[in-house]
Amino acid sequence: MFVSTERTDLAGYACTSAQSRGRKHVEEFRDDRPAFERDRDRIIHCAAFRRLEYKTQVFVNHEGDYYRTRLTHSLEVSQIGRAIARRLHLNEELTEALALAHDLGHTPFGHTGEEVLNRLMAGHGGFEHNLQSFRTVDELEERYPEFNGLNLTWELREGIIKHSSPYDAPSEIMAGFLPGVVPSLEAQIINYADEIAYNNHDIDDGLKSGYITLEMLEHVDIWRQASDGIRRKYPAIDTKRLMYQTISALIGLLIGDICATVVANLERYAIASLDDLRRVNRPLVHFSDGITVQNMELKRFLFEHLYRHYKVDKMRVKSEIFITRLFETYIRFPNLLPPKYRARFDRFGLERVVCDYIAGMTDRFALDEYKRLFEPYERG
Repeated sequence: MFVSTERTDLAGYACTSAQSRGRKHVEEFRDDRPAFERDRDRIIHCAAFRRLEYKTQVFVNHEGDYYRTRLTHSLEVSQIGRAIARRLHLNEELTEALALAHDLGHTPFGHTGEEVLNRLMAGHGGFEHNLQSFRTVDELEERYPEFNGLNLTWELREGIIKHSSPYDAPSEIMAGFLPGVVPSLEAQIINYADEIAYNNHDIDDGLKSGYITLEMLEHVDIWRQASDGIRRKYPAIDTKRLMYQTISALIGLLIGDICATVVANLERYAIASLDDLRRVNRPLVHFSDGITVQNMELKRFLFEHLYRHYKVDKMRVKSEIFITRLFETYIRFPNLLPPKYRARFDRFGLERVVCDYIAGMTDRFALDEYKRLFEPYERG
């Protein structure tokens, strides 16, 4: 029988399956896969992961086949995360699993959906997509006969709940995950792999849409420096290839900066083990000071010229109306929910169940459901 084994060259500060704190539910396994590889496989096969194909990144699914979705975004985060983990001799399987899981709880219609659900859930615990990702893998997925959720390792669950910030989760959830303590380096990587991915693929999508142009980007320092380097190497390069090669160079620059900064921090704080990391309790994964300033300029550019472009805002307003009307209708007429969701009312309450149902929708399903409920000639 083929046995998949974990790499033997992992650094002392890497997470390893052998040192995992285990799973919430004891299981008997059919094979000898390392724990984090098993986590990765469970995530890929779960329903929430497949739905990411039709969830918005910036452009709603029906606006074009070229644009990124939450699924392709997650794959790009995984690729960047693994590249960083490999260079630092960290656990690639844990990094990959965290990347593929980090947006499982995201709503339809991107961050607009998250903001609207948070407003609608005021007084009922609010809504935040990292917490919903945790809820998805811990409770909402129904695949196994003896428990709900995917029964992922403690390390994977810690990384999900502490994505972006280790201090945002409710105390009753965080209590089991070293509250106030930074997560593993693999988890810290995902915060920046996420940012590198979305900044650069949003440039690509923004250029494809025509909402931003290469001429506009030339006013952004970090883009201009990368672009100038490509032009010097390939003086006759055409515009399309220049765009792709500049994005590639920019991703490489940011990955290299992250790795150099982490190595310097490991040496500075004498981090040789995972216990050292927890004891020092400082985020070690971040950009250098110079790249941080340049990256912030790029983010401001994208916010002003892409995320708040009037055509993107039009869809954002529509999305707010869709989600608000769906939520209010389900609250008023809960019998419209599928039976398996109605069966959860006693455990979680009406509002949370409605929130779960809407958060799990794809853009396409939400639009179809809106038509079924509110267009008089649409069949139910």
